[in-house]
Amino acid sequence: MSLEIDPTTTDATSPVVTPGKAPVKPSGTKRERQNNQAESATTSEKPTESFAEIALRLGGASVDEAQRTGVIDTADDQVEDLFAEQHKTTHSPIHRAVWDRRVPTELFAPNLALPSGDVARVVDRSLSIVRTHRKLGSLTDANGKISDEVLRDLGDAGYWGLLVGREYGGWGATMRDFARMITQMATIDPTVAGLASVHGCIGAVDPLRAFGSEDQKRRFLPGLADGTRLSAFALTEPGAGSDLTALRTTAVRDGDDYVVNGEKLFITNATFGRTIGLVCKIDGVPSVLIVELPQRETESFQINRYGIYALRRAQNNGLVFKNFRVPAANRLIPQRGDGLTIAYHGLNLGRVSLCANAAGAMRWMLAEMLPWARYRETYGQAIEKRELVRRRVGHLAGLIVACDALTHWCANLLDQGYRGEMECIIAKIFGSEAQKEAAIELFMKTHGGRSFLAGHLFGDNVHDFLAPCIYEGEGEMLGMAFFKSLVKQHGKQHFEPIGRTLHERGIKTPNLANPMHLWALRRPMLGYAKWYVGRTLRPSQWSRLPAKNTSQELDRHVRFAKRYLSASGMAISGTMRRHQLKLADRQCRMSALSLQIQNAVTMLVTALYAAGQNDPVTRAAADTVCRELKRRITGGHPSDNDFRQVTSLGATIAEDGWNELLGVEAGSILQGYKSNGN
Repeated sequence: MSLEIDPTTTDATSPVVTPGKAPVKPSGTKRERQNNQAESATTSEKPTESFAEIALRLGGASVDEAQRTGVIDTADDQVEDLFAEQHKTTHSPIHRAVWDRRVPTELFAPNLALPSGDVARVVDRSLSIVRTHRKLGSLTDANGKISDEVLRDLGDAGYWGLLVGREYGGWGATMRDFARMITQMATIDPTVAGLASVHGCIGAVDPLRAFGSEDQKRRFLPGLADGTRLSAFALTEPGAGSDLTALRTTAVRDGDDYVVNGEKLFITNATFGRTIGLVCKIDGVPSVLIVELPQRETESFQINRYGIYALRRAQNNGLVFKNFRVPAANRLIPQRGDGLTIAYHGLNLGRVSLCANAAGAMRWMLAEMLPWARYRETYGQAIEKRELVRRRVGHLAGLIVACDALTHWCANLLDQGYRGEMECIIAKIFGSEAQKEAAIELFMKTHGGRSFLAGHLFGDNVHDFLAPCIYEGEGEMLGMAFFKSLVKQHGKQHFEPIGRTLHERGIKTPNLANPMHLWALRRPMLGYAKWYVGRTLRPSQWSRLPAKNTSQELDRHVRFAKRYLSASGMAISGTMRRHQLKLADRQCRMSALSLQIQNAVTMLVTALYAAGQNDPVTRAAADTVCRELKRRITGGHPSDNDFRQVTSLGATIAEDGWNELLGVEAGSILQGYKSNGN
C-alpha cells in the first residue's frame, strides 16, 4: 500500500514516498534544478481569474470547482490554438450554421472519396484475415481474448500502421479511409475494429504524430506501425474520469529518467509489452510520457486485473507504477499547452471511430435479424410480414445511414484540418445511442429469448453494444461540452462584458428597473442590442448546392434543418439572458438545448448525404431517420404516413435485401425447431 501525496498541495520538489522504499530526490546540477523549478513556476502560475470562473462562483460553485473548470477551459483554448484560424471552432460548420448570417451548405455535405490502392489492399487483407479466423473459430485464445496470432497476422497485413505516415513504416491513410475500414471491420468483429481505433486514434500513435519530436517518432512509430508494439493511452484513474484535474499519478525527474508513481484504471489495450501514452503530473503540470511497459511484472510495475463485461475480448487492465523509471527523452512536449492538450487532441478521432464502429455493428445486427424474421412464424405467418418487425427493420436501416453520414462528414472535416470538436461529439453521441437503441429495442426484442443464448450476437456482445455511451466522454456530459463550445464566442462577445461589469460593481442580481444598474450596463448592453436587432432584421442565408437527383422528402428535411439551426442562435441567446450567470448550473437546460441542435445537424447531414446516393433504399432509409429526428425536435407523433413509409422500407429490405448488407455474414439460427433444419 503506497502513500499518495496530492501534487496540488505538495511543493514541486517534494519526494514521492512509498513505504519500504527510499524517497526519490530531484537530481541534476543546482542550475538544472533551478531552471526546472522556474519552468514549473511559469507553467503552473495561476492566471487572473477568468470570466468562466467568476460566473461559476457567482452561480454558487466552490472556488475549487471554478478553478478546476478554469484549468479545463485553458486546456481547451490551447488545443484550439493548434489549428489554423479558418479551421477553429468559430469557423466550424455548426458554429457558422447557428451564428453566421451566411452559411455554406457544402460544409455539411460528406465527401465520399475512395482510398488509395495501397490502403485499399491493406484493408482487404485485414478484413480477409479476421473473416477467416472467425470462420475457423480462432479469433480468441484460451482466455477469451483476441489471440496473439490474429494480432500478428493483422500486423503483417499493415492493419496497425494505417494512420502512421509512410516515412515511419505506415500507410498514411486519411481519416476517411480509416473510418470506412472501421465500419467494414465491425461487420465481422467490432472488437478488432475497436482495437484499431484505440491503437491509432487514442493510443500512442496520434500523440506521437501530433506532438512527438523527430527522434521520438523514429524511435516509436515503426514498431507501432508493424504491430510489434501495440498501444494504449493511460489517462483514467480510480478517482479521475471526467474530472481530469483530479490526476494523482506523478513523475519526478531523477537524472536522465522520470520516476513514476501512481495507478491507472480501465486502460484498453494495456498489457505487458505494450507502448502507452501515460498522463501524469510533472512538477504539478499535466504531462504525457511515452512508456514501454515491461514484458512481465516487476517490483516497480504491476497489472491490476479485474473482471469486466465490456471489452472482455480485449486487454483492459489497471496499471500500477511504484518508482517506475521512464527515460526523460520520452516526454512529449507540445509547443503550446500541456498533457491535457495532448489528451484532448486524439479524442475526436476516437469519437468518429465509435460512430463508424456502430454503423458496422448495426449492419451485422440487421443481417442477423432478416433470416430470423423469415424463419420465425407466429400464427402461421413469418414475423417479417408483421408491421412491427418491418418497422424495426426500416428504422434500423435509417440509423445505419445516419451513422454513415456523420462518419463520412466528420472524417472529411478532420482531413481538411478542422478541429471538428462539436461535429465529432455529435457523431459519437448519435452513434453510441443509435447502437444502444438498435441492440435493445430492435435486435433483442425481435429475437426474443434466443438473444440470451451463448453464441448469440446480442448475448455475447450486449455490454459492448452499450458501453460506447460512456467511451470518449459520457453522452450527456459531452452534450454539455458541445453546448459550451457553441456558446463560448457569443458569451465572450456579448455576455462577458455584462458579467464583468456586474462583478466589478458587486451586483449579483441585475435589475434593469433600477436606474443605477441600467446606467452601469449601458455600454455592454448596447453592443448586444445591435446584435439582436441585426439578427432579427436580417435572417441567415444558406448557399445553394448544385442540383442533384434528390427527392422532395429529402429537400424538405434539408430546408427544415437549415431553418431550425438558423433560428437556434436567438433561442440560445434568450436562454443565456434568462439564466445569466446561473446557466452554468442549469445542466438539464443546456443538455436539452444541445440535443435539439444535435438532432437538427444529424438531420441535415443525413439528408445531404442521401441526396448523393443512387440507391433508393438508402435514400428511403435516410428519409425514415430524418422524419424521426424532426419529431424529436418538434415533439410530434408519427402519422399514418410515417408508419407506412418505414414499414414499406422494412418490407423492401426483408424481401429484396439491401446493398449495404452485401458481404455481411449472419450466423446460424440457434435452437431451430423446424424439421427441415435451419
